[in-house]
Amino acid sequence: MSRPILEVIALSAQDAAAAQAGGADRLEVISDMASDGLSPARETFADIRERVDIPLRVMLRLRRGFLAGGEAGLDTLCETARELRAEGADEFVLGFLDSGGQADTHAVTTLASVVAGCRWTFHRALDHAADRDALRRQLADVPGLDTYLTAGSADGVPDGYDVLLTEAARTRDREPGYTAQLLVGGGLRLEHLPGLRAAGVDAFHIGGAARPHGWDAPVDPAAVRRWREALDGTPSAEGAGRGA
Repeated sequence: MSRPILEVIALSAQDAAAAQAGGADRLEVISDMASDGLSPARETFADIRERVDIPLRVMLRLRRGFLAGGEAGLDTLCETARELRAEGADEFVLGFLDSGGQADTHAVTTLASVVAGCRWTFHRALDHAADRDALRRQLADVPGLDTYLTAGSADGVPDGYDVLLTEAARTRDREPGYTAQLLVGGGLRLEHLPGLRAAGVDAFHIGGAARPHGWDAPVDPAAVRRWREALDGTPSAEGAGRGA
C-alpha cells in the first residue's frame, strides 16, 4: 500500500515550499482563511506552481459559507475556474449547499463541467449538510469527484470521530456514494491518527496544525514533518491485519 496522503493548506508560495519541504504530498491552495478559505488569485496560484512540484488542489469559493451565490455567483465561479485552468490548475476543491442544507447539484454539476477532466474534492460542506448520506448519493455520479474532505461533524474531528470510522468502513466496502476517497481534516490531532489509520483512512488534511505560531505565520516545515513521520509510522488497516 502506498503511503498515506498528507495535504496541507497553502496561502502563498512560501507556505507551499515549506509544506513540500516538510513532506506534504499535496496542497490545498486558498486565500482568506478568515473566511474559511476562498479562491486564490490567479497570480498566487502561478507563484505556487513555480515553487513546488507536488499536486495542487485549488479552492473554488467566493464567500464564507456554502452557498454558491445564485446565478451571478456561479457565473463568477465558472470564470474563476476557467482562469485558473488557463494558468495550469488541474485539480480543484468545491462544494455547495442550498438554503435547506441539501447538495446544490446545479452549482456542483455546472462547475464540474467547467473543470471537466480534472479531479476534485467536495469540501467540508458535507459536514454542514442536512443529510450527509443523501448528499453522497446525490453526487455519486458527478464526473471528477474523487475525494470528500470531512471531519465527520461541523464541530471537528473530536466530535465526528465515530462518524469517520463508520464512513471509513463504508468506503472500504465501496458502498453506493462511498467510492470517493475519505480525506480527514478539521480539528484533526496527532492522537487521532492510529485509530483512523486502523480504520483504513489513508488521506489527511491539516491547516493550523502546520502553523504552530498561528495563521498570521507561514507554514512551518518542522510541524509538517512531525505529521509526515507520525503518518508513516502508523500502521494501516491492511498492515495491522498482517500483523505489521
